[in-house]
Amino acid sequence: MRSRLDGLGRGALLMGALGLLMVAVALGPWMRAALVERDPDQARIEAERTRRKALALAGMPIADGPISSLDERLRAAGLRAGSPVYLRIFKLEFELEVWMRRGTGFVHFATYPICRWSGRLGPKLREGDRQAPEGFYTVDASALNPHSRWHRSFNLGFPNAFDRAHARDGTHLMVHGGCSSAGCYAMTNAGMDDIWRLVTAALKAGQPRFHVHIFPFRMSEEALATRAGSRWSPFWSELKPAYDLFETRRLPPLVEICEGRYQVAAGMRGSEAMPIGEACRQRRAAIGPRRTG
Repeated sequence: MRSRLDGLGRGALLMGALGLLMVAVALGPWMRAALVERDPDQARIEAERTRRKALALAGMPIADGPISSLDERLRAAGLRAGSPVYLRIFKLEFELEVWMRRGTGFVHFATYPICRWSGRLGPKLREGDRQAPEGFYTVDASALNPHSRWHRSFNLGFPNAFDRAHARDGTHLMVHGGCSSAGCYAMTNAGMDDIWRLVTAALKAGQPRFHVHIFPFRMSEEALATRAGSRWSPFWSELKPAYDLFETRRLPPLVEICEGRYQVAAGMRGSEAMPIGEACRQRRAAIGPRRTG
């Protein structure tokens, strides 16, 4: 009797999720029409959130994903767990990329679908705004939580020095499992299991920290030009050099913060493990106080 009831419960959940998906499909054009005039990006984001939530509730894949085991995929790529890692997140595309070092550079290993993130395109500003952050962050072993309420998680380290320079605040901004977000990036449990294994193996093998670079979208010149009127266009222009350097060199760039602005330079072997520096503060300390008169 209990197994029958459990089966009925699962069936009801599946039917409810499929019903939500059908409603999302039916309302999709209306929702997009209502939003597109004000913010076409947000229209696309809201439609995708609804679709992915419905699929997750139904226990269905939210996007094409890996078929073979993690070990098999690593072998096929000529990689091994324990190699240094570098992560990139793209909000508009709902994607998290995992790059791993092979030889003198980094190669793309996998792209994992993000089940849910909250807010809009643009940086996080304050505690409670339910906005997922953008910018450059580093994660070390102290930020990992294997017993998270969301299966597993790691803290991005928001606010970093750049965020603090702009009086931005917030706590507990994570990448985690599940499909619910109040400022985090929720990857589903299956996706988080892969990511967790790769980042923990890299840290245990000697990488002291790994970089997570979070972009609003894939930062082509066309994508930026299309959004030139956004209030965040100047901020996004500070993120683009890091995106471009990695695209051309396949090494995580060096990132520093100088007078409240991101400064980036070409990466080198080991740059994937370097903390984000506060270059101007360090230079001022070396020079000493300025003299006047």
